[in-house]
Amino acid sequence: MYKVGQFAEKTGVTVRALHHYDRIGLLKPSGRTESHYRLYTDRDYARLQQIETLKFIGLTLKQIKDVLDGNDLDLGATLSLQRRLLRDKKSQIELALRAIEEAQRSMQPSDTPDWAALKKVIEVMRIQNNNEWIKKYYSAEAQAEIANRAQSFTPEMQAKVQQDWKDLINDVEAARSRNEDPAGVTAHALAERWVNLLQGFTGGHREVQKGLNKLYSDQSNWPSTFQKPFSDEVAAFIKKAMAAHRISCA
Repeated sequence: MYKVGQFAEKTGVTVRALHHYDRIGLLKPSGRTESHYRLYTDRDYARLQQIETLKFIGLTLKQIKDVLDGNDLDLGATLSLQRRLLRDKKSQIELALRAIEEAQRSMQPSDTPDWAALKKVIEVMRIQNNNEWIKKYYSAEAQAEIANRAQSFTPEMQAKVQQDWKDLINDVEAARSRNEDPAGVTAHALAERWVNLLQGFTGGHREVQKGLNKLYSDQSNWPSTFQKPFSDEVAAFIKKAMAAHRISCA
């Protein structure tokens, strides 16, 4: 039997984490002392190893509890999703490594940095971080759908979509500057283009749309480094146009 401090030292997991696992029922100690201090055994160590393994592949603590308690969770589907996400993460890391190697090669003998190369490193890191925080708004099902669709999404397709969004946002800004009526013909056409581009991302998948809605309804919690691609005024105009013409994103 190990007291919590001894167990933490043995396993490399913090006492704070063990207390949290106990509170949520993920890892209950096998016993208590007369003074109610937690006591752990080697059997608890085995469960902790399982917890840490499932955490590594990306499962949430709730999902881990469902797996270990034998609750109804499709572990096979979850593992497939995590495999895709880890491959995506691997690709991002390899891209960052290539950018760093390129920056190192571009350095002059005097160690004068190539600022363009260093900027590319920062951009790669920023894209990676943006992808990470955005994922929390999407369910496992939605992430799996997005990952599947991304496999057939070529760089050329990505460039076209980005240009289409840029052109549309500029057209909406121009319509606003002309004081176009959101209920008018021009606004109707802009709203339809907006919805078509959104559906190009969601594929009509309800869970993906739900995640996108959650993302844009939580703007107050977005990281300060993230730049929204369009202004609040553009969003308000499109919202009015969609309402006026009874156009839905769903």
